[in-house]
Amino acid sequence: MLARFHRRRQTVATSTLLLFAALTAGACAARLHAQSAEPPGHATSTPYSGDLSIFEYKDRDQKLQIQHVFDLLGMHPGTSIADIGAGSGWLTVRAAARVAPGGTVFAEDINPVAIHAITDRASREKLPNITAVLGAADDPMLPPKSVDVVVMLKVYHEIAHTELLLQHLKPALRPGARIGIIDRNGDGSDHGLNEDIVVKEMRAAGFHRVGRYDFTKADGQDYFLIFKQDGQ
Repeated sequence: MLARFHRRRQTVATSTLLLFAALTAGACAARLHAQSAEPPGHATSTPYSGDLSIFEYKDRDQKLQIQHVFDLLGMHPGTSIADIGAGSGWLTVRAAARVAPGGTVFAEDINPVAIHAITDRASREKLPNITAVLGAADDPMLPPKSVDVVVMLKVYHEIAHTELLLQHLKPALRPGARIGIIDRNGDGSDHGLNEDIVVKEMRAAGFHRVGRYDFTKADGQDYFLIFKQDGQ
């Protein structure tokens, strides 16, 4: 009789523990779902995943005046650069030549095909100062204190949770680091995002604008913004 009582009490205790574990797991899952379902800061465009040669049109250097962009970002031999959303590596290889000798370019992209293409290109064009980095949608996965300049060329409108990405980016920034954003005005879903939204989101993430230019496209739709962390 006493043995049956003890067995019954153990069964009840085990059932209670199992129920508690199930409820706890369910609550954790609900929190994770709520976090993943959190709405983005702005409408976004689907990241490009097609033929990478689209970025290599012949007069792009002249249209974007990319060397002038590099001048304004303070890129020189020895500077460490992060090319966020590097795609085909069009900007990456130009930045690598600009910062050599002694400088490094982290070519980050969330597309493994792009990372493979950039790695091959760096080898083919003999640019050993390029490091390809496979990032995540909200984390560029850059080493701590590794970059002086970040460039986002026509990619900001593809980032849904910009504040989260910027918080993950901060540990990689060296003192005085600059972030250059080139994009075009739009509603987010049309491969562009209005300039005032970018400024507002950067401000919310702890960055202030130190430069604004519109020379990167003749039609005036493109803008080039430069930011630094607050207090720097």
